[in-house]
Amino acid sequence: MAGEELKDRPPVYQTARMEAFSDGVFAIAITLLVLEIEVPHGSGDDLLSALVEQWPSYLTYLVSFSTIGAVWISHTVITEYLHRADSVVIRLNLLLLLVVAFLPFPTRLLGEYIGEYEPERVATTVYGVNLLLASALVSIIWRYSVHEKLVRPDADDEDVRNLTRRLTPSFAGYVVMIATGLFVPTIAVLGYLVIAVYIIVPFGLIRHGQRQH
Repeated sequence: MAGEELKDRPPVYQTARMEAFSDGVFAIAITLLVLEIEVPHGSGDDLLSALVEQWPSYLTYLVSFSTIGAVWISHTVITEYLHRADSVVIRLNLLLLLVVAFLPFPTRLLGEYIGEYEPERVATTVYGVNLLLASALVSIIWRYSVHEKLVRPDADDEDVRNLTRRLTPSFAGYVVMIATGLFVPTIAVLGYLVIAVYIIVPFGLIRHGQRQH
């Protein structure tokens, strides 16, 4: 009877290997972004002008770097709360890494076509959808883990609720920015940067520290 119960029970995994593999993919993806910035040819004023003309590449690099950093921070917080993982979490995590590893392509696409109205709209939409998928998968991994009780038993319920709320606004923000990108692509790109900065900078801790002071 005990053997049959163990056979029917879904497999569970420690999170260490998932975290190590994920960190490797995040590191490679964030490093590949800089390869999308080409070294211009020229000398003197010509070189300076060529560097300035590449501002779309710098902007998209900054946004993508910040976004991957924000996803990595959210992923790190989630895995710190996980007591274990199951087969669904492992596969959802692979999907998240698929989206993160793909991000250098729409980054190059957007840097190439920003400033050209029709192509810019297409590139911004592709870029935004990539970011939305990453945000959605992070939220899905967390919500599934909470629902399946994969979170550490000693985790504070208030912390769990706060993290759930913190993951939700970025998801909604990407939807709004994708719609904005159909009309004002550059504003949408700046909006993606704002979302990433909101996730990276611990504004809640800053406000808490100011109240204590």
